[in-house]
Order: sequence, then structure tokens, then C-alpha cells
Amino acid sequence: MLREYNSRGGPVKQGSKNLIFGISRHRAWQIVKECAEKAGLPKLINSETGKEHNISPHKLRDAFATHAVKIDDSGDGLRMLQEHLGHASFNTTAKYRKVAGEELKDWYSKLWEKGEKQDGTST
Repeated sequence: MLREYNSRGGPVKQGSKNLIFGISRHRAWQIVKECAEKAGLPKLINSETGKEHNISPHKLRDAFATHAVKIDDSGDGLRMLQEHLGHASFNTTAKYRKVAGEELKDWYSKLWEKGEKQDGTST
């Protein structure tokens, strides 16, 4: 595949940069948005603000990171995610550990269920 890519011209020089696909950041955003619309994907709704957002490369990146943390939020998992995302600071990656409002409510409810002792028996 790399040989074929190179035979078709390879990276595109744009100023001092070599672009793998020869498209701008804006065009990449447009392509992602168009593909999401063609696939019938709904707009994303921010659970905190209720605001609608189009699907974008950044939102896909966020969704990937959030999914990765849900699968493995161990120290090693977060370090690998940090490297994958290219974050210099671990704190930037750790922000993906925040939980959604419903998850927090469910967790809190489980902690304080009425009439339950720690061993699961009723009071």
C-alpha cells in the first residue's frame, strides 16, 4: 500500500509541511461531517449544557479517548492513551476519566441506598 501511495505522488508539500493526504484541517472536518450525515449519525448532545454539536474529527478523538478509558482506566491504560493522543501532560489525558452525570448519580445512589448495611443486609 505504501508503494502504491508513493507511486501516486506520496506526501504533498504545503509550505514547509509534508501532508500525508494533502488536505487542510478544514477539509478533513468537512469530510468527517459529510460522512456522519451520509451514515445517518445523530448530532452529539452535550450532557451538561444540552447544546448540539456536529460530529467532527475532534469529537471522534474525544469519543475514542472516552471509550478507551471506560475499557481500561488503569495507570498503564491511561499512559498508553496519553502517548496515543500525543499529550505532553498526563493531566490532560486524565480529564477523560470524568464520568457522565448519570453514572455519577448511579454510583452515589449505590453508596447511600436506604436501609442497606455494608454487608448487604437490611437495617
